[in-house]
Amino acid sequence: MASSSNQPSKKALKSSGGSNQGNRNTGGQTVKFARRTSSGRYVSLSREDLDTSSDLSAEYMNYTVHIPPTPDNQPMDSSVAVKAEEQYVSNSLFTGGFNSVTRAHLMDKVIDSEVTHPQMAGSKGSSCSMPACDGKIMKDERGNDVIPCACRFKICRDCYLDAEKDTGLCPGCKEPYKTGDYDDDDDHTPNYASGALPLPAPNGSKTDANNMSVMKRNQNGEFDHNRWLFESQGTYGVGNAYWPDDDDSMQGNMMDATDKPWKPLSRKTAIPSSILSPYRLLILVRLIILAFFLRWRWINPNEDAVWLWLMSVICESWFGISWILDQVPKLYPCNRSTDLEALHDKFDAPSPSNPTGRSDLPGIDLFVSTADPEKEPPLVTANTILSILAVDYPVEKVSCYISDDGGALLTFEAMAEAASFADLWVPFCRKHDIEPRNPESYFSLKVDPTKNKSRSDFVKDRRRVKREYDEFKVRINGLPDSIRRRSDAFNAREEMKMIKHMKESGADPAEPIKVIKATWMADGTHWPGTWANPFRDHSKGDHAGILQVMLKPPSPDPLMGSPDDDKIIDFSHTDTRLPMFVYVSREKRPGYDHNKKAGAMNALVRASSVLSNGPFILNLDCDHYFYNCKAIREGMCFMMDRGGEDICYIQFPQRFEGIDPSDRYANHNTVFFDGNMRALDGLQGPVYVGTGCMFRRFALLGFDPPNVDKDKDKNKNTDDNKNIEGSEMQALNVNDLDPELDVNLLPKRFGNSTILAASIPVAEFQARPLADHPAVKYGRPPGALRVPREPLDATTVAEAVSVISCWYEDKTEWGERVGWIYGSVTEDVVTGYRMHNRGWRSIYCITKRDAFRGSAPINLTDRLHQVLRWATGSVEIFFSRNNAFLAGRKLMLLQRLFYLNVGIYPFTSIFLVVYCFLPAFSLFSGFFIVEHLTIAFLLYLLTISLCLMALALLEVKWSGVALEDWWRNEQFWLISGTSSHFAAVFQGVLKVIAGIEISFTLTSKSAGDDNDDMYADLYLVKWTSLMIPPIVIAMVNIMSIIWAFARTIYSAVPQWNKLVGGVFFSFWVLIHLYPFAKGLMGRRGKTPTIVFVWSGLIAITLSLLYTTLTPPSASSSTSGGDFQFP
Repeated sequence: MASSSNQPSKKALKSSGGSNQGNRNTGGQTVKFARRTSSGRYVSLSREDLDTSSDLSAEYMNYTVHIPPTPDNQPMDSSVAVKAEEQYVSNSLFTGGFNSVTRAHLMDKVIDSEVTHPQMAGSKGSSCSMPACDGKIMKDERGNDVIPCACRFKICRDCYLDAEKDTGLCPGCKEPYKTGDYDDDDDHTPNYASGALPLPAPNGSKTDANNMSVMKRNQNGEFDHNRWLFESQGTYGVGNAYWPDDDDSMQGNMMDATDKPWKPLSRKTAIPSSILSPYRLLILVRLIILAFFLRWRWINPNEDAVWLWLMSVICESWFGISWILDQVPKLYPCNRSTDLEALHDKFDAPSPSNPTGRSDLPGIDLFVSTADPEKEPPLVTANTILSILAVDYPVEKVSCYISDDGGALLTFEAMAEAASFADLWVPFCRKHDIEPRNPESYFSLKVDPTKNKSRSDFVKDRRRVKREYDEFKVRINGLPDSIRRRSDAFNAREEMKMIKHMKESGADPAEPIKVIKATWMADGTHWPGTWANPFRDHSKGDHAGILQVMLKPPSPDPLMGSPDDDKIIDFSHTDTRLPMFVYVSREKRPGYDHNKKAGAMNALVRASSVLSNGPFILNLDCDHYFYNCKAIREGMCFMMDRGGEDICYIQFPQRFEGIDPSDRYANHNTVFFDGNMRALDGLQGPVYVGTGCMFRRFALLGFDPPNVDKDKDKNKNTDDNKNIEGSEMQALNVNDLDPELDVNLLPKRFGNSTILAASIPVAEFQARPLADHPAVKYGRPPGALRVPREPLDATTVAEAVSVISCWYEDKTEWGERVGWIYGSVTEDVVTGYRMHNRGWRSIYCITKRDAFRGSAPINLTDRLHQVLRWATGSVEIFFSRNNAFLAGRKLMLLQRLFYLNVGIYPFTSIFLVVYCFLPAFSLFSGFFIVEHLTIAFLLYLLTISLCLMALALLEVKWSGVALEDWWRNEQFWLISGTSSHFAAVFQGVLKVIAGIEISFTLTSKSAGDDNDDMYADLYLVKWTSLMIPPIVIAMVNIMSIIWAFARTIYSAVPQWNKLVGGVFFSFWVLIHLYPFAKGLMGRRGKTPTIVFVWSGLIAITLSLLYTTLTPPSASSSTSGGDFQFP
């Protein structure tokens, strides 16, 4: 099965618990016997040969040896047929879908620019030597021609397959092809546990090795090793033979991970008690004072203005409940740290059983989602992809998938350009240890680029890469025009063909010519996705599924560059491999609910299960990139640590770039990411926030976490060693993973793909931590993931196309229990909630260097619409079965309170809007929320305020949030609560109850003057109906202050004591709305006219309403209320 990423073959998987464990426990190194011939070659001898030999001391030595890949010893990793299949898969565009045949379109040209990397789609070799064939021969990992016969007859893939099928003879020399059969047997897999070290291939010459073997022969016709060593600078020196000591241990410091002292990969550190204890005490004190205050408020009504008192006390009671739901889950904040050095020693360090240092880390699939290249610029997405391809993780373990939900050719060709540029960018990052590995962000840094760079050629290399990147940006930005011009040219050609055909057929020349305005690919064929001029089967909601392996899977071992490579930079001693990269556009058809981003993510889950099956998945938005290339390793420290088997995901904090220095609208959201999420980390774990999250695939597929306690009771009477080598060390069947799941019902849950179903136990097994500690349950043996992944074939890719079809999810549990959950615009929160509800826990990973960086809207209108979408999703959660009231027993109490608050917080806006009007009502009417400003009321108010400020200071202390950020968060809480949250309540209620969806769209736009300012969008004023409630609140409070002030001045007996309470709370409202007012002003007071129009209409309406309800009287100047200061 060619569908697993870094997974062992079937036989290796079955024997992983036994053979590998047995090898690890032997404690000694496997010894081979060999003899050196007169020509310098080493000949392996069996034990029988040694027993029959009479003289061992002179000719035979006891040591381990590896024959280097000299020109006359070039072992093939796989047969030419397998290489041909890989070449075919990587150069074909696969399409298919509902009621259609899956087709593989062989593309001679993917993009207009030249493709150089051998892993890249469209990379071909020399011309085929067969008559009347214009095909290109295959290439190996280094880009050299793959020639299947010793006669050097060049032949392409199709001709080679035809020759093997017909006669099995080489068309050049008429001799049979001498290539071994490729199967899935362990005997054909190199054994790296023997202590043999492979030598790197020679870098000294570009001449093919087979030709060199002919040139470098001496007069006797034997290969001249001395001459080859001299000219190629090869070596048979240290590193090719390891002599065992008397105690059968390796020389030097090479030790097995099991022989080293066990070290944890992560640590959990508590907040200092000097901060946390007063913090918890203040929460308790404020809770008690709040209870007494609310009791006092209820038993002391204002008889003169019952309506005002009742509204205020109801709002205050709700605010108290909301504060409890928000504050109580913050009782157990914590910090975590990782040990990357321990991770390297355990999984990547060379050892006697792994002398090559091949990584034992699990594979990971990275998902990037995009939907519209007009709203999400392809250059931004391409930079995200480049940062992923350059990540610091074993190359053969990484697979990247881009989901293009719009099916646009622009995105397809932009991704192909990114894959082509990665041939230069990725090795450059590895050579010079570049951070960040997003080229746009790296070249925009305002720091000295030579800092901490030791190589003398760095400046030269950087200058060349910068020049290439500028050209890359020109190509990306020019793709829309290039595609348009190409399509126009091909459509014009088709029109000319149609006219010519009409003339030849004698048709009526007056008849209009009907030519389809198609969108054309670079190879001169129709694009199977969305066309610029929509047509049947080629529109955004109606197109076939598309899958293209942009970069085929890399070789399992490092492929070092050579000074003679055709590159503008010397990549000697630098790994030039690239991770696998796949373009996916799922099928869309009218009449199907495609479930937006959640549906696209589930399509990627299925496709990746078939193609690579990485046991872990990391998803990113197209505008979020790797700012820390070691972020995956940081997450793996938690997943691979003791007790990590029940972690469903690792959530990284979101960090943003391009935010204005004052962070006017709290775009950084640091109070949530550094406060709330850090506090949840001390409970069952943080919520999933949609991006920057590393999932365990097994948990995402809807399974429950392993029950360690139940397993202990089951095996308490068994021997420990037997238990370790037993079922816990083996991959289980699907029904073993879920006893309630019948094997016959697998299609009902996961669909009818047998490859996908078979990949589940493999992913579960590979995601387990190492069984290197007695406390580790559900572990796997060390070395189980060092086996190279199987190559892709056309059948496997065709299966991946079928699982992304629009009909695949019909009558399955995708979106209900499996994968991303459907039914809410905030599918991320619901997906994380379902995992926590099944008993999984999550981890919050804050790294010293930000793991990811992204962009956020700094414009007021865009920010309000973003918050509107989040709040609408919360309302949907509240009215769905995902409400935490209905959660199971496995959800912790404090975690349940947080999820309750997630669904309830938008409803606070109703009480907040009413409470913001109360100061104005008080000033207009002359009454206050209390009958008298008593000492008790003032003491309660003062104590609650002091507790709130003290809590804020302590929370800022343990979370690391700046005090200014905390204040900005408070301001935007009121702004969003009176606008987006308030609208979301009505929008969500109408959607859930009546099925009516209301969309708040932009109606007018006023752009700023300075286009060169990076913060110009901050001053962009775009009118939206969400602005009406805050404008009304601000205008009413301003008018009430003016009204009350004028009434007090012109009254016969001024009573200033009546003015104080209302004015104080009105100013409290207006201060919170200050950023909103600045947003309406734009730049240099350029306020849109519509703002003045609405303000005037609102002021006139409220004035007329007030004069109607309270007509003037002779005693109006002195009437109002009789409250006064004591």
